[in-house]
Amino acid sequence: MSLWGMAIDVDRCTGCQACVIACKQENNVPFSTPEQADKGRHIAWIYIQTEIEGEFPDINIRFRPMLCQHCERPPCVVVCPTGATYKNDEGIVAQVYPRCIGCRYCANGCPYAVKTFNYDEPVWPERMKASMNEDVSVRYKGVIEKCTFCSHRLIHAREKAAVEGRELQEEDYQPACVETCPANAMVFGDLENPHSKVSQWNQDPRAEYLLEGLGTRPKVTYLKGGV
Repeated sequence: MSLWGMAIDVDRCTGCQACVIACKQENNVPFSTPEQADKGRHIAWIYIQTEIEGEFPDINIRFRPMLCQHCERPPCVVVCPTGATYKNDEGIVAQVYPRCIGCRYCANGCPYAVKTFNYDEPVWPERMKASMNEDVSVRYKGVIEKCTFCSHRLIHAREKAAVEGRELQEEDYQPACVETCPANAMVFGDLENPHSKVSQWNQDPRAEYLLEGLGTRPKVTYLKGGV
């Protein structure tokens, strides 16, 4: 059994938003209308956070992809009254949308602010509907949604390996954001495999976790920017 995790090098990230677009396309993430955006109701499973270091004019601008941290001790799971959000045996914090009653306890309990609530029925431009992913459910008004490390890809990879009569290999499964990043700023794999790239990045002296003092133990590691 694998323990899936991600590492992101903020020195490599150019803020191009390729991961954001890939995530939207892969996971049928709704488009926010101008009216929703005006109310602060933008929906994104991953977004690019801009960070400015130093004092003008000697400043550095870095970009940090923000997504569900898939905590080992997720606060969202503890507060959900219906079990709609849970952590599976492979470390992925998943969602069961039919169980969600829209109380938003999980969103309020998440210190990383990476869960979104569907205030309205999902909207896509007409030209985009033909390219929607049939392997991913379309969420509806009144539920919380978030990154799941593209877990539907894991299901397909495991089924394919079973048909081919072999064990699932680490490289068989990659989330859309990692696969799309042109700067190779994101790596994904088995955290318990010491030879995996994600484990090696975790051992880098620049490795850090967001809000580490909270004790949530995220499975997303960031390699902080150099000087």
